[in-house]
Amino acid sequence: MTGRLLERRTVLVTGATGFIGRALVARLHERGDRVVVLAREAVEAHLALGTEVLVTTRLTDLPPAFPIDAVVNLAGAPIMAGAWTKERKRRLVGSRVGVTRLLVDWLATRSRRPEVLVSASAIGWYGAGCDAAFAPAGEGFAAVLCRAWEREAASAAALGMRVCRLRLGLVLGPEGGMLKSLLPAFRLGFGAVIGDGQQWLSWIHRDDAVEMIARAIADPLFSGAINATAPLPVRQAEFAHTLGRVLHRPVWLSLPAAPLRALLGERASLLLEGPQVLPKRALEIGFAFRCPELEPALRDLLVPESHHRGATVRLLDDLLT
Repeated sequence: MTGRLLERRTVLVTGATGFIGRALVARLHERGDRVVVLAREAVEAHLALGTEVLVTTRLTDLPPAFPIDAVVNLAGAPIMAGAWTKERKRRLVGSRVGVTRLLVDWLATRSRRPEVLVSASAIGWYGAGCDAAFAPAGEGFAAVLCRAWEREAASAAALGMRVCRLRLGLVLGPEGGMLKSLLPAFRLGFGAVIGDGQQWLSWIHRDDAVEMIARAIADPLFSGAINATAPLPVRQAEFAHTLGRVLHRPVWLSLPAAPLRALLGERASLLLEGPQVLPKRALEIGFAFRCPELEPALRDLLVPESHHRGATVRLLDDLLT
């Protein structure tokens, strides 16, 4: 890539200390961008992200003329962490919809606005049990939440900004997300098929998710809603057996749906009725996945030698680009 795609930018990131945010900040620094982070605690942010980042605890502390070329909005409380009580739902809405609204309102006050807002969304937009590449919005709390979240982000287009709404699948990495929660049980040989195992897991390697965000910052083709999922989703049973094989552990347990629904309530739908989501638009505009297949992706993440090889390949790609 040449020209504008390679220019050094100043990028404001919300949610930077999270599982995806930490990797994104490292990637942006790697390619020479300057990173500004919105965080509740400056000291904690510096400890998590290093001293290279500029940390602000309030958007209003940034002068109106402070140059920001792009904004990446990754803010959002973990959706599975805690029962979906009314209070928990309010917190989930506030951490996504509310924060995005505040961000867009602040952008409206800028004398020099960023070129692009890259805002995270999720494949929960499609609802449970969707079996299509790019289907209409689904039903249920997660789908309603994603619709409201995206609506707030899309409103930045009225400010003259390009808006890219990345609908993230299940982001795989050993330091966070679903995979981190599964690894202890699977390593002890207690991996399980959930329900009938036929529900889809539309996943993406964290490096691919980060690279898609980085590309969306620079590439004007990344606009509107784009599915950030690997091109080869799998059924849950296949995921479980593949993870067991990579860890050299058997997968012999089965967790019936009924007890999970009784235990988790509405949240159980996220485990039992996952949508099949394909990255049609991302492929059309030329995004190249480093890890399109599940087993090589898991080996890259969980086998140290594979991880180091992947990092070396990426460094060589950057040097040759």
